[in-house]
Amino acid sequence: MRVAEPPATALLAFVDSVGPVEAAAAVRAAAVPERVLAEISARRHLELAESDLADARRIGARLVVPEDEEWPAWPLLSLAAASDRGQRWSGSPLGLWAKGPVRLADTVERAVAVVGARSASGYGEYVAAEIGHDLANAGMTVVSGAAFGIDGQAHRGALAAKGTTVAVLACGVDLRYPVGHSDLIDEIAATGLILSEYPPGTPPARHRFLVRNRLIAALSSGTVVVEAGVRSGARNTATTAAALGKVVLAVPGPITSATSAGCHDLLRAGTAMLAGSVPEILEAVGPVGEHLVEPPSGPVRRTDGLGGQALRVYEALSRRTARTPARVAVESGVPIDRVRALLPELELTDLARRCDEGWRRAPDT
Repeated sequence: MRVAEPPATALLAFVDSVGPVEAAAAVRAAAVPERVLAEISARRHLELAESDLADARRIGARLVVPEDEEWPAWPLLSLAAASDRGQRWSGSPLGLWAKGPVRLADTVERAVAVVGARSASGYGEYVAAEIGHDLANAGMTVVSGAAFGIDGQAHRGALAAKGTTVAVLACGVDLRYPVGHSDLIDEIAATGLILSEYPPGTPPARHRFLVRNRLIAALSSGTVVVEAGVRSGARNTATTAAALGKVVLAVPGPITSATSAGCHDLLRAGTAMLAGSVPEILEAVGPVGEHLVEPPSGPVRRTDGLGGQALRVYEALSRRTARTPARVAVESGVPIDRVRALLPELELTDLARRCDEGWRRAPDT
């Protein structure tokens, strides 16, 4: 796990071709293809497997590998497919370090990533918490990166709903980063999962956050961006999710807000769907037909069921002055014979009233 910096696509392909045991022996002997050697040469001498496993056990963590039952093979297949298409950033992890009581594969079977700006607005933090809470209430796992701002609020919303949330870190699972979220990370680990492809003790680094983002995108059925700058980690996660064939949604914000500029750009480019509500998110990311959203409807009008000519006849009537069928025909442009047929129908639905002088529009009830 330490011999190459993720995503080590050449090493991964080598492991897939010869198996993990044979690959480990070949790495130690430097008997590997040139591309693999380029990825491992700086760290090939490291022999820390036993100490890494001991460090993990000490904090109640475990190493999950592709041969394990809880390995999330189906979600991570998108990374392998992208790698086969030549996307070098998309290599699958060789293994994942996990801390928490739930099984990884089961947890991400119904998962949504919620990501966004660290320097979030009050609006963004409120929306992220509401989305996290309502997704968890609907039985979805909320996946994010435990960062300040949107990530933290999404995790807190899921926890408040007594739901499951997963934090994917850009450091070892024994390092609670950011330090200001130490308590939050502990709370996530108590009921959900802390994940990382980096061995215990690995410090956070800028490039590791971008590499980590591909896992957030891959482990989720869809990614919701609440607030993001035009160039940001959240935007990177969204474009990664789109490249993996996952659903991407973006929450709109004020046009004057720089923290929503990335969301608006994703929407304008057609990369993301509009996330107007949690039911819309569930409809987009859930199994087909499971979460159907009723189309928005306005107030019900008395005339909603009328056909075109009947509506024109109704609108030609007056509440104050009675009108003859001939006058109604002139006002509505509907032939007189048709007017004579429609007026009694309007009377039956309590939309018109017959009187000695002709016809009036019935008063609203």
